Amino acid sequence: MLAPARAEDGYDLWLRYRPLPAAQVAAYAPEMQHLRMDVDSPARAAARDELSNALQGLLGSAPQPVDRMRPGTLVIGTPASSPWLAGLAADVDGLGDEGFLVRRMRVDGQPAIVIAANADAGLVYGTFRFLRLLQTGQSLEALDLREAPRVKLRVLNHWDDLNRYVERGYSGQSIWDWHRLPGWLDPRYTDYARANASIGINGTVLNNVNANARILTPQYLEKVRALAGVMRPYGIRVYLSARFSAPMEIGGLATSDPLDPEVQRWWKAKADEIYGLIPDFGGFLVKANSEGQPGPQDYGRSHADGANLLADALAPHGGVVMWRAFVYSEEEPDDRHKQAYNEFVPHDGEFRDNVLVQVKNGAIDFQPREPFHPLFGAMPRTPLVMEFQITKEYLGFSTHLAYKGTLYEEVLRADTRVDGEGSTVANVVDGSLHGHVLSGMAGVANIGSDRSWSGSHFDQANWYAYGRLAWDPDLSSRAIAEEWVRMTFSNDPALVAPVVGMMMDSREAVVDYTGALGLHHLMGRGHHYGPGPWVDGGPRADWTSVYYHRATGEGIGFDRTTGGSDAVSQYAPELAAVFDDPTRVPEEFLLWFHHVPWDHPMRSGQPLWDELVMRYDRGVDTVRRMRATWDALQEHVDGERHRQVAAFLAIQENEAQWWRDASIAYFQTFARRPLPAGHAPPPRSLEYYQSLEFPHAPGDTQ
Repeated sequence: MLAPARAEDGYDLWLRYRPLPAAQVAAYAPEMQHLRMDVDSPARAAARDELSNALQGLLGSAPQPVDRMRPGTLVIGTPASSPWLAGLAADVDGLGDEGFLVRRMRVDGQPAIVIAANADAGLVYGTFRFLRLLQTGQSLEALDLREAPRVKLRVLNHWDDLNRYVERGYSGQSIWDWHRLPGWLDPRYTDYARANASIGINGTVLNNVNANARILTPQYLEKVRALAGVMRPYGIRVYLSARFSAPMEIGGLATSDPLDPEVQRWWKAKADEIYGLIPDFGGFLVKANSEGQPGPQDYGRSHADGANLLADALAPHGGVVMWRAFVYSEEEPDDRHKQAYNEFVPHDGEFRDNVLVQVKNGAIDFQPREPFHPLFGAMPRTPLVMEFQITKEYLGFSTHLAYKGTLYEEVLRADTRVDGEGSTVANVVDGSLHGHVLSGMAGVANIGSDRSWSGSHFDQANWYAYGRLAWDPDLSSRAIAEEWVRMTFSNDPALVAPVVGMMMDSREAVVDYTGALGLHHLMGRGHHYGPGPWVDGGPRADWTSVYYHRATGEGIGFDRTTGGSDAVSQYAPELAAVFDDPTRVPEEFLLWFHHVPWDHPMRSGQPLWDELVMRYDRGVDTVRRMRATWDALQEHVDGERHRQVAAFLAIQENEAQWWRDASIAYFQTFARRPLPAGHAPPPRSLEYYQSLEFPHAPGDTQ
């Protein structure tokens, strides 16, 4: 049995580099006593330092630099710069600047482990990939890895305001201390860059999509330049969310019309100014004409007009525009599910070559489960960026354990059927389905100033899983979870298997206790905390819960069939036919696409009402089992982390029960049916649950 680890606060993430068991040290150490690496750039210095620190921690000693080959030497470099690696030129050909080769081979007659790449970025990624092998206890006997990222732009989106408030953030303030920048570069910035590079993330959008134009002023651009300098050695480019009305707000112009020559000149001058400070600046992310944000439609122009305005300004410098497709009108639409498709598909092919349209994984808003967004596959002439939410706005904030790797995998593996079977969302996103050179994936970050970065230890896994899947969208969420557990806790089999099992069940549990079978958007108003299926009224119908579940005495669900809102017709015909048929639609999406009677027969043989109650209880029971599993692992986890996770699981069980009881109490007023045998009634009245208020919940907007 392994001895319990010392107390840890989670700051080191999955880069803990704690001593490996003696048997692994004995196996690994002779292979890496020496290091041959030309350190002639900040990126190579970063790779060398990471390797040295990691091996010091894992094996007890760092490799010593040598200028000639000896047994047990790590050789790191490019075929162009190292004569010892010149013979690998053909092997790294086609890997681009970010790919790498990690191989056990003979070099100059001596056994060696080689990390080779075409460019410094590949050497950084290859170094972290090699260290992951050691951290997870993998054999080096037949080591031969050749990898390159499938997706070109792998970006974190920070919804961070300039006053350090993080929209939908549950882990403290923004890590960007704008007031002290550029004079003070917090070491945390470097650790942030290291963590991102270790999982292949190569871009960071520093500010909220609900942007403040001030970020584009000279005062703030100097601060951005300082952050870019920290990120650069780790292959990370900085991006900014640009406010479309910036020419008026900080430029003194009378308009922001994208077809106005003065506006066009202003943006070109601003791009020149930015690239003069930050030559490798990535580009702009834009939220326009959505939730009150300014945009080209204010002037009767299209999304393509707005995106192309910025794209033309950035193009001479190699920058890109990521234009968000999360749009819905100020007027109530017939079905919010349909609006992004209706606004963007007519403009497919009109966007400049350096524009990507950024699409949420589902058409509503990062719900615990949604069918994939119909835009994926519907715009073959435009590269689409997948936008996932890493922060758990709708999955229990930072206290509920909900591993989102399973959500990401579910969406990426979904088959759009636009070009026949095998036209997966992943193949749309990586550009392979329609032959796009540009491709991208974006994740709304869950990072804050909390010592554990993400507000809880298990939320780190969602950051990790996002990065790994952005690198390769076909990876298994289970394999990723196992990597993360081994690196974050230990390789002890007595811990790995049960914790991975918890993680793999966790997101489905949240779906069950917050609303299964395709129910969605049932949370409290404004803060999105806790159950609120009764939420009604307010400024917009589509900000309420009743707009989505449409429960009546006759049935429940949103009719999106050809006889309803016809949202199903935005999918490929073969798939639309499945979604349109209540006997064929996957049951997890039944109430997303159909309004059905309470006694609708389910595949289990139960009527809908009984099935729904069973799912609510199944979710609570899963959390209860997760608590018991974690409690039994106390001797395998350091005390500090075990106590916090145990406390959070207790919160989760209580709140899962609350979700279950409040939801059943509400929906039973429509179903007017008894609960199935063996399922207890809610202990309090519906009026009690409706009376609860949470004025200080994170994200409260009331």
